[in-house]
Amino acid sequence: MNQKIKIAPSLLAADFSHLGLELTNICKARADYIHFDIMDGHFVPNLTFGPGIVKNLRKYTKKIFDVHLMIKPVDKFVKPFAEAGADIITFHPENVKNVDKTIKLIKSFKKKAGLSINPNISEKTVYPFLKKINLILVMSVYPGFGGQKFIKGQIKKINKIREKIEKDNLKVDLEVDGGINTKNAKDIINAGANILVAGTACFNKGKKYYKKNINALRNPK
Repeated sequence: MNQKIKIAPSLLAADFSHLGLELTNICKARADYIHFDIMDGHFVPNLTFGPGIVKNLRKYTKKIFDVHLMIKPVDKFVKPFAEAGADIITFHPENVKNVDKTIKLIKSFKKKAGLSINPNISEKTVYPFLKKINLILVMSVYPGFGGQKFIKGQIKKINKIREKIEKDNLKVDLEVDGGINTKNAKDIINAGANILVAGTACFNKGKKYYKKNINALRNPK
C-alpha cells in the first residue's frame, strides 16, 4: 500500500474554551482533516458537539471536516451537519433502519459517506456497502470518551479490511480512531490504515508541539 498517511486531529482533545484558536493552530501544524466526534449521550455515554459548533468553526479553515456521528437516530441529523460544513459524514450501521438509504441521503448533499464499526462488530458488516461508501472507520476503542487505550485485537480487523479493499480494487479510505499514539501508529499503518484519528496524541503539550506531534504520527519510527 503506497498511500499518503493523513492525520485527523480529534477536537475532543482540544481546549473547548478556545476552540477557534485550537482549530487554527492545529491546521497550521499541517493536520490533513479535522475530526468531529459527535456524541449524543444515548448511543454513547457522553455529549459533545452539535451542528451549530461545526458551522461556527467552518469559517476558520478549508480543511476537510470529518464528522463521525455516534448518535441515534442518524437520518434527521444528516442535513444539519451537511449544511453546517461537514465534508465526510460517517455513521454506525446498527443505528439506521436502512444503510443504503442513509448512504444515499448523505451523498444527496454532495458529501462523502463513511461507515464505522465498533471493536465488537465484524468487519464483514460493511462489506456489502464497500462499493457505495468512501470511508471505513475502525474504532479501536469503545466510543464515548477520549484518552482510552488502543485495543490491539483491532489490528487484525484493519488488515482484513485492507486486504478486501485491495482485492476488490476499491477506492475506499481506511480510517482508525481510538488510543492512537506514536508507539502504535506504525503497526496501524502497516496493517493498512491510511487515515489516523488522534486526539491526545495531537494536542498533547500545547500548540508549540502540535506540528511535531502530527509529524510523529504521520512518520512513526
